[in-house]
Parts: sequence; structure tokens; C-alpha cells
Amino acid sequence: MRTKLNIKIALFLIAIVLSACAKNSNAPSSIAFWENRTQTVLLDFETDSLLSDLEVFHAQIAETDQGVTKGQKALKLSLEGDEKRSGFSYKPSSPIDASSFENFALVFDAMTSSKEHSVHLFVAVRNAQGQGISRSAAIPIGKTQTCYFELAGKYLHEDTGLREDPAPWPEGGFHMKVNGTKQAIDFSQIASISFYIQYANFDKDLTIDNVRLVETPPKDPNYLVGIVDKYGQNAKHDFPGKIISDEQLEKLATQELQELKEKPVMADRSRFGGWKEGPKLEATGFFRTEKLADRWALVDPEGYLFYSNGIANVRMANTTSFTGIDFKNDTVRYRDPEDVTPEDSRGMVALGEEVTTTAYVAYPERNKMFLDLPSYDSPLANHYSYRRESHMGPFAHGETYSHYQANLERRYGEERPGAHLDQWHEITLDRFLSWGFTSFGNWAAAEFYDMKRMPYFANGWIIGDFKTVRSGLDYWGPMPDVYDPEFARRVGVTIKVVAEEVKNSPWCIGVFIDNEKSWGIPGTPKGQYGIILYALAKDADDSPIKAEIMRSLKAKYQTISKLNAAWETKITSWQVLANGIDYREKGSYSEAMIADFSVLLEAYASQYFAIVHDALAAEMPNHLYMGCRFASWGMGPEVRKAAKKYVDVFSYNYYHESLGVQYWKFLEEIDRPSVIGEFHIGTMEAGLFHPGLVQGVDQDDRAQMYTTYLESVIDNPYFVGSHWFQYIDSPLSGRAHDGENYNVGFVRNTDVPYAPMVEAARNFNQNLYQRKYPQE
Repeated sequence: MRTKLNIKIALFLIAIVLSACAKNSNAPSSIAFWENRTQTVLLDFETDSLLSDLEVFHAQIAETDQGVTKGQKALKLSLEGDEKRSGFSYKPSSPIDASSFENFALVFDAMTSSKEHSVHLFVAVRNAQGQGISRSAAIPIGKTQTCYFELAGKYLHEDTGLREDPAPWPEGGFHMKVNGTKQAIDFSQIASISFYIQYANFDKDLTIDNVRLVETPPKDPNYLVGIVDKYGQNAKHDFPGKIISDEQLEKLATQELQELKEKPVMADRSRFGGWKEGPKLEATGFFRTEKLADRWALVDPEGYLFYSNGIANVRMANTTSFTGIDFKNDTVRYRDPEDVTPEDSRGMVALGEEVTTTAYVAYPERNKMFLDLPSYDSPLANHYSYRRESHMGPFAHGETYSHYQANLERRYGEERPGAHLDQWHEITLDRFLSWGFTSFGNWAAAEFYDMKRMPYFANGWIIGDFKTVRSGLDYWGPMPDVYDPEFARRVGVTIKVVAEEVKNSPWCIGVFIDNEKSWGIPGTPKGQYGIILYALAKDADDSPIKAEIMRSLKAKYQTISKLNAAWETKITSWQVLANGIDYREKGSYSEAMIADFSVLLEAYASQYFAIVHDALAAEMPNHLYMGCRFASWGMGPEVRKAAKKYVDVFSYNYYHESLGVQYWKFLEEIDRPSVIGEFHIGTMEAGLFHPGLVQGVDQDDRAQMYTTYLESVIDNPYFVGSHWFQYIDSPLSGRAHDGENYNVGFVRNTDVPYAPMVEAARNFNQNLYQRKYPQE
């Protein structure tokens, strides 16, 4: 009896194991990488009691036996699209104690059973002090994927000039990518872990299992040594499309040139890219806007309907990366005080022998990343340049190199100095026309302006020695004090330079001035009215904006007692307020105070837009004012209301899966034509260390997501343009400006186009005008 019973038990256990194996047949081998390491399982979803610690938002949760990687249960999430965040937060009653770990990672397994859409998943971890980080991953369709990211470890917080480092353990699964920048945060006590999607293009499902903290193995001591090959590619890993020889580059160029000849410009296009087969409206000789029924439109110089579908940042300025070398000869660091071009828009800088002979290794760890940088007497040494500063990163200044430009020379040859660039200009235009694009986006190289083959947008920056004010966000730097006369002077200087470049050309659609200004973050008084709160703390004798605020408040309230009654404050005199009072940490604000902040912020924004508008009207009256390319994270109703008075076409940079509906309801209020100035999708399949702000699984998934985004823009009646950012992938070793190393290009750093993206663009652009302007 005992023997028979043991046999039955054994058979029963085998059945359980086989069942578990069947359920886990898609489980990744990367699970084994983490399995035998010191770890703490946080969520295995085997008991219902765990669900009480989950805070769910815009989602439904349920237990499932699909996608299980440990035990018998996993958590299935039904996630709502078009929401700011959809998912759940794990918030245990007391913080998770991770102090016993030395170097550790958050690890979990995830899958989606969707048959059509991958999931761009975000995970945010916060410590007991409220500090946190966010990382993200693309979850493939129907396949379980192990995801991980470090919470403590070597290089995690070290800035090496890379926005994201290589995956430390590729065999461990998908290394989740940082959103924003690296931060040094102590996660020995963890208060919450959140899993969510953001403004997704569709409702999605996601299964999560086996959430754990795991002690990580040591990193390879040569982790960052020799990671960049001579073509600027990932030297340590293979990937689809990797170049291995100059001959391969030349062969691909020859093949593409033949294809471009076979597929020239689309037949329904006018000279300026408008809809030749559509209705013809009034022709003014320049681009303009017109509203047709309920739908805004651009009109080209010949009177044809026009939609600006293009690619931004078609230039060499952002193709360079720091090499770790600097020079003792400081003439390369000279800056003209009247210069109107910031460093990230500055072109290549030739380095003479008097400079290169003073070279020294300023950043050894950085310099060791490169396998084969050319010597200064090499034919490819003309692709060295110099940056006098960076926006962020460990390099105050230094030598840079453009692998992209060197690859152009390898690809197209150099019969005479600069020949590869002339060839690049022509091939780029051939590509844009063949792929069906109607214009460039922002930041097209000025060399394209006179070629008269593709409409473009001119651009300028207002930089100079004027006073500034801060909003509290200030990602790209402080805001200008627009009441300082020097600001208006610098606006005039910049726009005169832009006007000289454009020469009143009908090929110029309009002008972008500035980019992603930090107007404030709506949602809280401190976030939305940071500019005003910052100005209130200043001394009116030293701050033009504070002096203007004082003038405005005195005109409204007459006496300080009336101001105190409205603001619920106890300011003893106007002079005390003029000297500066810091209300940024005030616990609450009266309704009247908020109302005044709103008026003052609108007045500030109106002053900014009025100055720029008037300068453009004086120097470039025939070209549209395209605004300052609002970032979705920094734009409130007061700023939009101010811009409406002066801007011809609103511009927004919006990095999500598609437009959706909820965020864009304000378009009805301003009722102005609009363009998307920037969006992109990337993937780790390209061999770079970071896919970008929005992630797909592979190039085919990326192309499908690209099409979905474009459809959401073109179907919106307020939008008259959509601009992908950018033409060329960021350098693998990080762009010199801020270390971004994203897969965001239509072409690789070897100048080889991504075939799925090209096909998606052609397919979409083939029917662009019929879809945008349907005729009854």
C-alpha cells in the first residue's frame, strides 16, 4: 500500500511539474540567470492578500494562470488607453527593507497576450523620502520577457557622457531604460513600486509575475572599454544591419541610389509639395493658413492645400560626441558675445595643427570607450570638432567626433574637400521626396535653404546676457526676463540673422523661435506659477520682471492693506514686497492670489510672444510665426492664451504613442492651426544603448507605431503638420549636448535607412492628402 501510494504521489507531483512547464513554455531563459542569487520576492500573486496592497488606477486587475513564471498565478492588468497613467502601485503598509543588499536590481517577468500591440511599460520606484526614478521597456506580443534595472551598483549614478549605459548583463533579460537622467538615490527603504502605461494609443493588457529584488553579480571590469567601433556602432554585440566593412557601405549606397531613381517624387505633388490634384485656393506667393469648414490647413505659395509631414534635425550639429580629449590651446573656447547660435546648433569646427598639437587625455575612461578613432593626419580627421560647453554631463568642454560624417565620406567618397557633404545634401533631398515627405521639420541645415527642392522652417534662439527668471522646472535652462530691454535687443539680433539666411524665400514655410521653454507645470500653484513666485522673491531694483509685477499690483490694489486682504497675507509695506518675499514654500494660496498669479503669468508670456512676433513682422513679414515648440510637460492655459494673440501656427513636442483625445481638448479653446514639432519611437534592436522616449519591440513594431501616431495627428482637424525627431540616430556614445544615445533616426549613424520606416512613410504619404482633406 505504501509503495502504491508513493507512486501515486510521485505521478501527481510530476503532473504538477509538467503542467507548470507547459504554462511556462514561453518563459525566458533569462529567469535562470536570476534564479540562484540572493533575492526577496515581493509579489508572486499566489495569495489574495497581496492584492490589498495594490492601488489601481484606470485599470482592472485579475488573477490568471497565463504568463506564470513562478507558482500557479500571475496578475493580469486590463489597461485603459488615452490616460495619463494606467496601472497599479504596490504600496506595502511599511517600506520594503532592502538594506541587506549591497548591489541589487528590481526584476520581474511580463507579457502581453495582445495580437496587435506591444506594451510600452513604465516602472517607477520611490524610496521612503519620496525620491524616485522611472524606467521603461517594450513588452513583446505573446512572449514572456524578464525585465530588470539596478537600484544600487557601480556606474549606476556615474555620468560617463551616456544617457544610458550598455546592458550590464544582456543574458539577464531586458535592461529597462532610464526616463530622464541618472540620479543618485538611496533605495535601502522602498515605499512604492508602480507599473503603468502612459497615454497609450489603445487599451492594452499586461501580465506580470515574480516581482523581486535580486543581488546583482559583479560587472565586467572592462564594461565600458572598447564599446564603440570605427563606424560608431556597438562594438561588443551584433545586431541587424551592422556594418563590417567600407565595401559593404559603398555597396549599400549604390543600391539605394538606384532605388531612389526608380521611385522619385510622388505624382500628386505641386512644386512646393502641396496637393496638385486637390482644390486650388488663393495663391499669395508664400505659405499661409486657412480654415476650411472645421479643418485647418496650410496653403502653399501656388495656392494648393499643404500638409507639412517631415523630419526634423537634418544637420551635422548633433552628430558629434565627446572623445575624452581636450586642448591646452584655449582659442577653441573663444565665444563672440554677439553670437546667436547655441552650442547644440553649432556646426563642425575645424581644428588646426596649432590646436591639435596641444591635445591631452582629459577623461581617460571616456577615451577608452572608442576602439579606433583616427589620428590627426588621417583622411578622416576632418570629422573632429569642438564643443565649448554641454547642456549636461561630465564634460565642461572638449574635442568631439562625428562618426556619421566620417561614414558619409566612406560611403560616398571624397573627390575634393567637402564632396561627401554635397552628395549628402542631394541624397537627403532625393530621399525625402521619394519617401513622400512634403517638408523638413525644424533645424534643417541652412545649406538646404537655397536648394529650392523642399520647403523648410527656419529657426532661431534668443540667447544673450539678459536677466533671467526661473520656473522651478528649467530643464533647458532659466527663462528670459522679458521685461529686460536687452532681451528685446537680442530678439532683434537673432531675427535679423535668420532673415539674412532665408532671403524672403517662398520655400520657407515659417520660423520657429526657441524650443521647449519651461513655462511651468500645470497642476499645482507652485508648478504652474513658478515664474511669478520666483520673481516675487527678487528685489525690484535688480529685476525688471519684479518691477513690472510691483507696478501691476499697485495699479490694481492701490494700498498694501487691500493686497493683504485679498492675498490673506501680512506684508507690512510695498517696499517690503519690493525687496522680495519668498512664497515658493507657502502651504496654501488664496483664490485672489492664484488669480493674480494667473494674470501676471499671462502678461509675462504675452510680453515674450509680442516681442518675438513684432520683430518677425518687421524683418520677415511673409513667413509664419510657428511659436516656441511647446513641450507637453511645460505649458499652461495662461501661456496658450498669450500665444494665441501672436502666433500663427502653434507647435507642440509630444512624446507619446499617439495624440489621443483627452490631453488635446484645449485645442477647441485656442482654435489655431497646429503642428507636432517632435515625436519619435525607438527600439533596442538597432544596437544602441537606449531606444528613445517611446519604445517599440523591433523595427517592424516601430514602423507600425509610427503610422499609428501619424494617423492620430492627420485625423485631428487642428493639425497641419507632423515632424518626426530626428533624421539620424543619436551617436551611440551620446550626443555632445547632453549624452542622448537614442535610436530615433530614419537612418543609422552609418547613413543606412531603416527599411521598415521608409516603407511605412511611403505608404502613409501616398494617401496623405486624400486622408487629410477628403473631398465630398
